[in-house]
Amino acid sequence: MISYNLTVKENVLKKDMYYKDHLILTYTIKYPRFVSDKFRIFLTKLNIHYKAEAALYQRIHISKLYQLAADDYEYSVANGFPIHQYEVNVEYHVTYNQNCTLSLYFDRYEFTGGAHGMTKRDSDTWDLHQGIRMDLMDFFPDNKNYTKYIQNEIITQIEKEIKNNGNMFFEDYADLVKENFNAANFYLTQEGIVIYFQLYEIAPYVSGIQTFTIPYGEEAAVLPEC
Repeated sequence: MISYNLTVKENVLKKDMYYKDHLILTYTIKYPRFVSDKFRIFLTKLNIHYKAEAALYQRIHISKLYQLAADDYEYSVANGFPIHQYEVNVEYHVTYNQNCTLSLYFDRYEFTGGAHGMTKRDSDTWDLHQGIRMDLMDFFPDNKNYTKYIQNEIITQIEKEIKNNGNMFFEDYADLVKENFNAANFYLTQEGIVIYFQLYEIAPYVSGIQTFTIPYGEEAAVLPEC
């Protein structure tokens, strides 16, 4: 088996934004650029894709947050309230980079006041050889009931976690796992496929984004190969 690894370089969009000489919003948007002697055509498209996503987020979403921050500033000044600064941080993590397969996720953190900020996670997994995005079902070619299998595995892991560590989950976690399971919310690691749930979906905020590894195996997930 031939294994190709990509070189990962980082691009950053960063700015402090002012309104009436007051810093009201600061943002840092990081996104990857991939380099390799192989898969050049597809990697060019992929790099354009991530650059465009970052630019779109900057142009549209940051602009909306800036207007909200300015409105909050005016309201706070008019009512004698403390002025708080908005903050945005976008980070990416490459979790699998071999066997002609690339997997990564993005965490988008936003603080707009209140007790804490919010983080939203998104992920992508790519077949570099074929130049296509991979779906969760691609890793379970011999298991038509893979969704049920994964959900049961997650519930079992939660039960063990509660028993061993008393980790906090909502009482109806079993139902919430099934209700909030999203086949798009996954990424690969060396150990297996990681399924994640957004904040508040199955556990309180303090528990963070919950992740569960589904190990590779003959009757489980299939490890990618070139």
